[in-house]
Amino acid sequence: MSNVHARKRTDNVIDMFTRKPISPEESKRIIRLSPELDGLEMLYSNDANPNKLFSMKILCWALRTNGEVVALVPWLNDIVACDELRDPLNGHWEGYYDQGIDEIFYQAPIHKVVELETAAEYYKTAFQSPDDIVHEIPDSIGTHAIITTDNFASFSLEEVISWQLLNNGMVFAMIIDKNKVKSTPVLKGDPCLFPAQQHDGFKYFFHHRIANKIKANDPDAIAAFSLLVDP
Repeated sequence: MSNVHARKRTDNVIDMFTRKPISPEESKRIIRLSPELDGLEMLYSNDANPNKLFSMKILCWALRTNGEVVALVPWLNDIVACDELRDPLNGHWEGYYDQGIDEIFYQAPIHKVVELETAAEYYKTAFQSPDDIVHEIPDSIGTHAIITTDNFASFSLEEVISWQLLNNGMVFAMIIDKNKVKSTPVLKGDPCLFPAQQHDGFKYFFHHRIANKIKANDPDAIAAFSLLVDP
């Protein structure tokens, strides 16, 4: 009997601010973002190169309703938590990496945890709609979105200017509608920005190094890119 009660207590997920039980789905909702500005990276491996580790710049750190802090990266056609990266073809999370001190770690840095918790408490607002904008952060890793409306017969690589967090926990990559630009530079919050994921032709995200190689018709980048093209 005691083991059953203990399991029930363990299964309860508590909102970090209200201390009230919440559903497992609600517990994962993102409530605050903080850009990664010190160059920390995600380490990952893949099945094609089982003896190698690869790195990718972390976009930001995210605070969830349950108090968990995770790192986020743009990955294929989504933005994902690094420690939940378990794609059997494209990557498995192996940890975080601080190149400055050559250190691998597995938990969010304490300064990011404190920053996110403090900001979430300070800016706590009763939003009326799931689509209300919580806040927006600039892209700091050179993310690009690839757009095509003819199954890659032609395509464009659009720079992601910022990332917008909605009250429902969704995070959108904001790109420029060139027909609506009224002044430059285009910064976060500009009315000409719209979510890449809501464009009918949106396919994938690319890091700026890969995007630049594709623009330059680099053979290796084009070969890797062609694997993603729908048959």
